[in-house]
Amino acid sequence: MVHFPTAATRSVLLTGSSEQAKRQALKAAFNQTWEVYESLFSLINNHQAFYKKAEPLRHPLIFYFGHTAVFYINKLKLGKYIDRRLNAHFESMFAIGVDEMSWDDLNDAHYDWPSVDDVRNYRDQVKSTVSQFIDTMPLSLPIKEDDPAWVILMGIEHERIHLETTSVIIRQLPLSDLTPSPQWAPCEEAGDAPENQLIAISGRKITLGKQVGADTYGWDNEYGVQQYKVDDFKTSKYLVSNQEFLEFVKDGGYQQERYWSEEGVAWLQYTQAQMPRFWVERDGLLLQRNLCSEMPLPLNWPVEINQLEAKAFCNWKADKEQLPVRLPTEAEWSLLRQCLNTASPAWQEVPGNTELAYFASSCPVDRFEHNGLCDIIGNVWQWTETAIDGFQGFKVHPLYDDFSTPTFDGKHNLMKGGSWISTGNETIPESRYAFRRHFYQHAGFRYVISKQDPESMTHLNIYETNELIAQYLEFHYGNQYFNVPNFCVNGVSQCMQEISLHHTHRALDIGCSVGRASFELAKIFDHVDGIDFSARFIQQAYSLLEQGEKRYTIPTEGDLVEFKSVTLNDLGYRNLKDKIHFSQGDACNLKPQFSNYDLVYASNLLDRLADPIVFLTSIADRITEGGYLVMTSPYTWLEEYTPKDKWLGGIKVNGENFTTLDGLTETLIPHFELIAVKEIPFVIRETKRKFQHTVSEMTIWRKR
Repeated sequence: MVHFPTAATRSVLLTGSSEQAKRQALKAAFNQTWEVYESLFSLINNHQAFYKKAEPLRHPLIFYFGHTAVFYINKLKLGKYIDRRLNAHFESMFAIGVDEMSWDDLNDAHYDWPSVDDVRNYRDQVKSTVSQFIDTMPLSLPIKEDDPAWVILMGIEHERIHLETTSVIIRQLPLSDLTPSPQWAPCEEAGDAPENQLIAISGRKITLGKQVGADTYGWDNEYGVQQYKVDDFKTSKYLVSNQEFLEFVKDGGYQQERYWSEEGVAWLQYTQAQMPRFWVERDGLLLQRNLCSEMPLPLNWPVEINQLEAKAFCNWKADKEQLPVRLPTEAEWSLLRQCLNTASPAWQEVPGNTELAYFASSCPVDRFEHNGLCDIIGNVWQWTETAIDGFQGFKVHPLYDDFSTPTFDGKHNLMKGGSWISTGNETIPESRYAFRRHFYQHAGFRYVISKQDPESMTHLNIYETNELIAQYLEFHYGNQYFNVPNFCVNGVSQCMQEISLHHTHRALDIGCSVGRASFELAKIFDHVDGIDFSARFIQQAYSLLEQGEKRYTIPTEGDLVEFKSVTLNDLGYRNLKDKIHFSQGDACNLKPQFSNYDLVYASNLLDRLADPIVFLTSIADRITEGGYLVMTSPYTWLEEYTPKDKWLGGIKVNGENFTTLDGLTETLIPHFELIAVKEIPFVIRETKRKFQHTVSEMTIWRKR
């Protein structure tokens, strides 16, 4: 059996009576979690393996080795808790993981990975920096989400997530690249599986959502409140075992498309899968690949599959038994979770195969039983029918605004219960983690028998109600006011009147907000990248692009709102979908692949950058010869966004007025010539009777 310190596997309470003791607990959790993470990577016995694409839909392991360290620095820098970066190149390269919006979002040509030793040295620097920060940061109890200690907890819990996801990738490396360790020993118990049984569960109303005053750290999607009405149902006593799933495989389940969703059929055609990912057929025998070893297929262990496979099995079983078999919903699983009356970090003995308390693998499905059900938690994650969304009252954390929102697209399904390697926040009852349905984790499933339509359990608010986001959606896609033309449409039109393009291959809309100018540019260019620092804004643009419609509410007066809806068809953008790619990014620290543009369009961005000169001096290299840089800005310089010594203009220099246009000219003239200067007015609606009227100056520059 494995053994890891609980400081590495359990969440730190936000409450307490001693600030000194809490600081020590935070330090222990940080250090121990860090060491367990590095212990996992120590299983790799050669540096070349760090660069292999063991999982085609993920980065190579070198990314994840650097990523969790970079996360601390980027969040502390964003929160203005530290002044300087340790390595700006690493802190860009290792910042953002895989976008799961398609089968394969990766292009190896975009990455020139550093050496393992360089990354290890960087990790050592980060560990020292964060340790010192923990020792000196202000600390009061209870810890709240705007406290510096919250950022440390965020980093700890983030690394715990990647401990698990990285182990899935390591599990796909060739065995020759790994050296087993007693610290990561698998379970050795295996045999025939027990016959599954159905257990009756009484339905009732249930309210989900974590309270703001809870005593453990939570990710944004856990908070809020959502009520459900669950009918009576029956659930399988055990997780579906390898033996039970083998019946589906032997019956040709992978060859019968009628059991698969449309997405599932597409995945089958892409992968040509014939059995679960971690099963291996060799010399007529079935084996299972574990973390660092193979073993004869353990029939009484839970099968590990993706959501599409789990759903197909349920459809097959429903057909065979003529019963309404499906996966449980989040609400139904939550009723099962109530059969276990203890929770981490308070439990004295871990009541399931989780928190690395027993094995570095799954174990028999009947080993942990509570109130008639086995594996309520642990062993493997349990796929659900429920696509993740925010509860009512959902709010992002300002330092990690893209943790959940990119998954609110109907394509990411929740997993519940945790696995053998789940630690910290992952093991608490309120945790909510979701993946694309085709992705693999250490995940399996149990099934339920229920005639209730999952959609009937609750009613979710499908309108965007965040005030700032709705305001920008209206600014981009809503009505014109006071006869002032739409700013995005007019801006693109005005700049195109002044320029003569040699090519219309690529354009960059940097600071694209919710995306209207990107669509306008796509009428002209073959490809448009829309990039914004705010994940919340990018998610709106992406949602409109993918779903073809965006709904939102705008305030009229007091608590009264108006419901609005825009569609790509109505906007005339229906045929532009394949020409646009939206992503999150920092204008001052863009990735290398964002280059070779015939036009860069930067609208109302300049006076919101922390260091506009960094942007201006770096953007020239991303524009083709004879290409154009177009900027609009009202030049409303504020120290809230830009330190005064970084302002481009609006200041006195040697006693004389120095405008932003002066600063632009001084900065850009080595590489650009000024083509035109224009005034572009715009109106932002706040309420039915309150508006902002502003005029931006547009400057158009041609690269020499």
